Amino acid sequence: MTMTTITTTLLTLVELPYAYDALEPYISAETLHFHHDKHYATYVAKLGELTEGTQYATMPLEKIVLSSDGAIFNNAAQAWNHVFYFDSLAPRAKHHPTGELRKAIDKDFGSLEKLKERMTAMSLSLFGSGWVWLASDHDGQLYIIPKANAGTPLTDGLIPLLCIDVWEHAYYIDYRNSRKDAVENIWKVVNWAKVEERYDEIK
Repeated sequence: MTMTTITTTLLTLVELPYAYDALEPYISAETLHFHHDKHYATYVAKLGELTEGTQYATMPLEKIVLSSDGAIFNNAAQAWNHVFYFDSLAPRAKHHPTGELRKAIDKDFGSLEKLKERMTAMSLSLFGSGWVWLASDHDGQLYIIPKANAGTPLTDGLIPLLCIDVWEHAYYIDYRNSRKDAVENIWKVVNWAKVEERYDEIK
C-alpha cells in the first residue's frame, strides 16, 4: 500500500494544477484566488511560523498531520487538505469512475449516484466548517467520513480518496449561503481519474 504523500516545502505554496478560471461556471476565478491565494496561503505561512526551529520544520505535511496537535496540527492539516482538494478537481474531469474503484463503489454504496447522494447529504448536515471525505481502508473498503474543522481520515489510519470542502470560504463568493448549490455543483468538476489513481495505489 502506498499512501498519498504531500512533501511540499512548508514555506512554498503548491500552485493550482489549472488556471484560476478553469472551473467556471461552477467555481469562479474569484473564489479560487481567495481560496488558494488567501486562505490556503495563510495556513502555509502560519505553519512555517509555528514550526520554525522545531522538529517539524523539515517534515512532509502528512507526517506533521500524523504527529502533531493543537495549532500546528490545524494549520498542517488545512494545508494538506487544501492541496488534496484542489488536486481532486479538473476543468475536463472524468465524470464517472471505472475499474476497481467503480466496483468498490457499487459494492459498498450500491451505485455512484447513491455515493453522491450520501456525500452530499453529509456535506449539508455537517454543522459549521469542515470536510466530507471518501476514504478507504487498507483492504479497499470505502467509507464516507464527515470531519469538523481541519479533520482528515489520515488520523483514523485511512487513505483519503476525495473530499468536499464545506468551509464557507470555499463557496460563499459564488453561492452565498447556499451550501446545497455549491455541493451539488462540485460533482461537475470532480476528477474521478485522480480518485481512481489514489485508489489503485492501495492495491
